[in-house]
This record gives sequence, structure tokens and C-alpha cells, in this order.
Amino acid sequence: MTKTLKNRLVSTEATISVPMKWVGPLQFRGPVLQDSVSIPLATFETPLWPSVERGMRVANQSGGVMVIVEQESMTRSFAVEAVSLERAAILQAIINNSFADFAKVVAAESRYAKLLRIDTEIISKIIYVRVAINSADASGHNMTTKSAEAIINYLLAKFSDLKYLTISANYCADKKVSAVNGILGRGRSCLAEILVSRKICEKYLRATPEAICELNTKKNLLGSILAGSIRSANAHYANILLAAYLATGQDAANIVEGSQGITFAEVQAEQLLFSVKIPNIIVGTVGNGKGLDFVQKNLEKMGCLQANSNGENSKRLAGIIAGAVLCGELSLLGAIANPGELMKSHLMLER
Repeated sequence: MTKTLKNRLVSTEATISVPMKWVGPLQFRGPVLQDSVSIPLATFETPLWPSVERGMRVANQSGGVMVIVEQESMTRSFAVEAVSLERAAILQAIINNSFADFAKVVAAESRYAKLLRIDTEIISKIIYVRVAINSADASGHNMTTKSAEAIINYLLAKFSDLKYLTISANYCADKKVSAVNGILGRGRSCLAEILVSRKICEKYLRATPEAICELNTKKNLLGSILAGSIRSANAHYANILLAAYLATGQDAANIVEGSQGITFAEVQAEQLLFSVKIPNIIVGTVGNGKGLDFVQKNLEKMGCLQANSNGENSKRLAGIIAGAVLCGELSLLGAIANPGELMKSHLMLER
């Protein structure tokens, strides 16, 4: 590619403006972060800001949000073809037992990438290989593709009867809703939880803990089953994720898998135990899009640009976004629990 053509491809002909507002601060507790953090949300759906802030008031009055990052792994899958089903099964077994060799191959390609796991499937003579790496502070799209490419080249050099098919085989699964991402996770898999007293629940949400739990069961869980949702039962994770992604320079298309997740609600000793599980938060604090001035300012204000991070900046960012998702989810359920409130608030705030 010539320098002139490259410049044309990456040059910016126009920019667009998306309204952004800082909400919070939100108090966090737990192993990921113990801090009070404001969060930037960029969205055209302006009722989202006061809704998330209402959830934050509930969380702050309840001792803050507990956040756990369950696992961190970015994925890319490739496909190769053997000469027969029998040969494919033999090679699949070899691939499944070659983790140490693949880890060395990946380490030679990047000082940041660390191979975490290899998963395989075969369809007839086609072998699908899902590569998962720790990509440190990068979201890891390119880093994981480069790692997968190194592994596929290693295999092709070692087995002359293998045929290259594709570097991206949809078993990742990138920017698509899938069972594999819901089970194994992609990016950061986060859980966030609060315990809300009956008094606070009724004061801020105008609903009892029992009403929130019943609504979560009959809307989020049963409704999602009727819809055929894939490992997903939530009200609107994507709204908060997209707003946070746009404000922090992320690849916005990753809200597709990010929208997966399960909301849990239970009455516990007269209190509301409320939790969200988000298996696919894909964020980075370095890499493409992160050098923009507004992104740098936003990440710095959130405490996600610390020196010598080794992945902690992106882990912190994922935890912060998980907390915001919980607050937005709780607030929306509170609104829906009150007949007419959702429509009334949208008409009032958007007109």
C-alpha cells in the first residue's frame, strides 16, 4: 500500500457530534476498584443520563457497587481444512495438546499478548480453532488476529496436508451474538451487585423489592425465553454500553456481543439483591481511537490512564462500565414497574 493511499484511507473528511454528559459519581467497592468515579455517556437518548444517575443514587445510598472481573480474554478464530474427516480428528487432537507450543508462537509475535486457551471444533474435514489471549490494556482485536495468524502459519508449516481457509471463522464470535461468547466470554467478563434496603428501593424507585424481582422474572427472564434470546436476559445493557463505548473511543460494534448478559434479582431479608452478569465487555485504554483528545481526557478523569498499568487500566474501565450498566438496568426496571412512568419520562425529557 502506497503512503498516499494509506493517508487517504485514514484521513478524516468529517466528524460528527454525539451529546455527552458525565453522570455520577458512583461509589465502587471490591477487588477491582474501591473508588468514587464519574462516568461519561455519549448518546442521543438523553433520558439515559437521569435514569443511570437515579440508579447511581440508589447504589451510593446502599454502600456502593461490588464489581468482579471474572475473566479477561480477547478471541479470534481461524479455520483450516484437512484431507478427510479421519485426518481432521487426528489433527484436532494434536492441536488440543499443543498449547505450550502455541504459547511460544504467540509470545514471539507480541510482548503484550499472552495465550490463555485454545478451543476447537470440527465439521467434516474442517478444523475451527478459537484462540483466546490476554491483550493487556488493548481491546485486542488486531493483537488476537496477529496471534491467530502466527498459529495458523505454524500449523501450515508443520502439516503439509493442511489447507488454509480463513483467518476469521466466526467461532470467535466477533460482533455477533453467540452461545460461545456467552459461555466462555469475550473481552472482560464482569459481574456487578448491590444490596438495597426496602426504604431506599421504595424512595428512589417507587417500587418494592418484591415488585422489582417479579418484573425481572416475568420481563427479563421469561420474556427473553419466549424471544429465543441466546444466554441473555436483560432490559437494556446495550444502551449503557454503547454510550460508554462512544465516550471512551471503543469499537462501538462490539455492543452486539456486549448486549448479552443476565440480570438477577432476589429479596434477601427484606432487601433487594440486584446483580448483572456481562460476559463480553470489550474495551481498551490504548490502541486505535484512544489517542483522540476527548478520549484521553475522559479516560484520565476516570483514572484509566495510570502508568505501568499491565492491563489494570482496561480492567478498571470494564469494571466502571459494569457498574454503570447495573445502575441503568435497575433504574429502568423501577420505571417499568410504575405504569406510565417510562413513556412520561421520555416525552418530558426528549420534547
